[in-house]
Amino acid sequence: MKKTIILLLLFTLKEIVAQDAINYQGIVRNNTGVLIANSQVNFRVSILSGSITGSSVYTETHSDTTNSFGLVNLQIGKGAVQSGLFSAIDWSAQMFMRVEIDATGGTNFIDMGTTQLLSVPYAFYAKDAATVKQAKTLLYLSH
Repeated sequence: MKKTIILLLLFTLKEIVAQDAINYQGIVRNNTGVLIANSQVNFRVSILSGSITGSSVYTETHSDTTNSFGLVNLQIGKGAVQSGLFSAIDWSAQMFMRVEIDATGGTNFIDMGTTQLLSVPYAFYAKDAATVKQAKTLLYLSH
């Protein structure tokens, strides 16, 4: 009975701290700098491993409509998957995110750049909190 409870708790803790999406926000402009407002635009986002030119471990697309300020909000990890599995990404390695866009709503994507994904303070806290909570749970169940 104790072994079953421990396995269930560890699985639950893993699911609580697992990252399931990355918020991404951007302003869309045309090649002369004019806002593209209230228009459908398509994005292709790739997570690259190791370097700015690394191999893609995950790619997805998004179709969104800009608001009156040309703003879009995406959740990377919740788009239409093209390759890979977001939940299988090894986040302990250096990862980079490439963003491509078709401002006409089609699939003729233009590379907008690649940037390294860096940790945020919440990630450091979550990592430590999960370890501490796991240790406390195991100690409690072993008594």
